[in-house]
Amino acid sequence: MAVRLLISVLIISLFSFTYASDPALLQDFCVAVKDDEAKVFVNGKICKNPNMVSANDFFFPGLNKPGNTSNALGSKVTLVNVNEFPGLNTLGISLVRIDYAPYGLNAPHSHPRASEFLFCVEGTLFVGFVTSNPEDPNVKNKLFTKTLYPGDVFVFPQGLIHFQYNVGKTNAFAFAGLSSQYPGVITIANAVFGSDPPINLDVLTKAFQVDANVIKYLQAQFK
Repeated sequence: MAVRLLISVLIISLFSFTYASDPALLQDFCVAVKDDEAKVFVNGKICKNPNMVSANDFFFPGLNKPGNTSNALGSKVTLVNVNEFPGLNTLGISLVRIDYAPYGLNAPHSHPRASEFLFCVEGTLFVGFVTSNPEDPNVKNKLFTKTLYPGDVFVFPQGLIHFQYNVGKTNAFAFAGLSSQYPGVITIANAVFGSDPPINLDVLTKAFQVDANVIKYLQAQFK
């Protein structure tokens, strides 16, 4: 009996598949209540009383305005997720506008909860993503890249590290859609070298196989 039970568990484990995504809609809409007005904590946002919902909850203005790219990277991401746009709650979508100065970079990053499509509106963008670690340790992560022109679209799979770089001499901008109301973002350099408290120096020197002074220099850039 025990053997049969074990075999049954193994078969169920092998042939069962679990799918995860933002919560499915159980009503027409669920406009988010601001966190400081909420009385409970939930995975996502609790809903505003439908009788209190207005058209403004489903409206977000201003994405026609360029972002300020006067920074070290020469880029500005204007994020529109459920925190800025309550009507997105439970819809499983969000969006961003990304502006790039000439040779501006949206640094390598990932979205743990969303896939992303990028639509190039203006300029010339060199974009790409890197695959997750291959099973064979002798095989390197594969890089997929493409140069985008106005009207072109590129997709970044969920959770994978990706980037965009303006290779033109003029400003560029793009719109991106993401498959989560709150996709999250992990900027690789900031997370590794700018965490609080800092990651142990021995860990980083071992991981990157460089001298400790190199790591100290990189950490200093993100203080």
